[in-house]
Amino acid sequence: MSPKLTSPLFPLLIILLTFSSLYFFSSFLSLSQTPQSQSQSQSKSLALSNNCNLFKGHWVFDPNHTTNPFYDATCPFHRNAWNCIRNHRQNLTFINSWKWVPRGCNLNRIDPVRVADEGAKKWKKKGAWKGAYFPNFNVTVAYHRAVLLSNYKWQPKQSEAGIEDGLEGIYRVDVDVPADDWAKISGFMTSWWNHDKFPKEKQLVFYKAGEPIVPPLGILDGLKVVLDNMVASIQKDFPRNTLKFWRLQSPRHFYGGDWNQSGSCLFNKPLEENELDLWFEPRNNGVNKEARQMNRVIEEALQGTDIELLDLTHLSEFRADAHPAIWLGKQDAVAIWGQDCMHWCLPGVPDTWVDILSQLIHDSFDRTDLL
Repeated sequence: MSPKLTSPLFPLLIILLTFSSLYFFSSFLSLSQTPQSQSQSQSKSLALSNNCNLFKGHWVFDPNHTTNPFYDATCPFHRNAWNCIRNHRQNLTFINSWKWVPRGCNLNRIDPVRVADEGAKKWKKKGAWKGAYFPNFNVTVAYHRAVLLSNYKWQPKQSEAGIEDGLEGIYRVDVDVPADDWAKISGFMTSWWNHDKFPKEKQLVFYKAGEPIVPPLGILDGLKVVLDNMVASIQKDFPRNTLKFWRLQSPRHFYGGDWNQSGSCLFNKPLEENELDLWFEPRNNGVNKEARQMNRVIEEALQGTDIELLDLTHLSEFRADAHPAIWLGKQDAVAIWGQDCMHWCLPGVPDTWVDILSQLIHDSFDRTDLL
């Protein structure tokens, strides 16, 4: 959970800590949809059709919702610190008794029997961190990390950039060059950038057309330029009949200070709706403001595109109770890193994210069949 980087790239902390991409291969997301205008695409969001809004609603306590998760403590894809079954996270059953009820419709749980594939196996494409192949569906899911989506590298020598003397080097960001990790992939899924994670002593220097941008850009302005260029690249290189999602930010829940200031998340129930702005609204300048702050930049960059927003921020803002907190699997973890109020317990809130994504994909196929 440290905000520092190690040269030359970030520590491997997966999607909630870094700018990452998840890719679907094969024809799974290549939907043969009739092309529609940008305005139609904007107004006809998959999640907001027919008075249904999967992203707005409320959490309802339902003891019957405590069904067994579709995985156990041995799941190889879980990072130990987030494996709340193995780490005996207190009140885990109670935490998972809260069910997300969307506005105007029902949310179905993903059906593992329907999508089960006995031939499925772990698989790793060159350059991917994790992946799996499902032969019955001819689908490969791969998890790639593209830290900033654009090309990004450690540059020890910085004289050409005109950087002040005394710095050992810079992190060079080519705002107009897509990272190799995702540029040639057939389906784009989601991303995450938290500017507070970048090192203060090692500058990010933004380049365009091979030259440093002058005057130098700060982190937030640099992010805007990167997003504008990467969104343009996605729109240019990915077919319009490909279903594309961009996941918005996952909120943090540090109370009483940031992660390195004894911030805590030892809550026993979700937050109330009237508490959310106090926690997350950037104007209040709290330690958890970054999710909404970054979302506004992302939403602006995606205006007029056919990229669907996977807006999981709001429903996740309620769940201050659902983080690993002090149950991290190692005795000295809290003393070293502080409580984990950024990542989520597994099982937990991310399972609801999967249910929403599954329903969006199925709804999209259903709509395509009607065309």
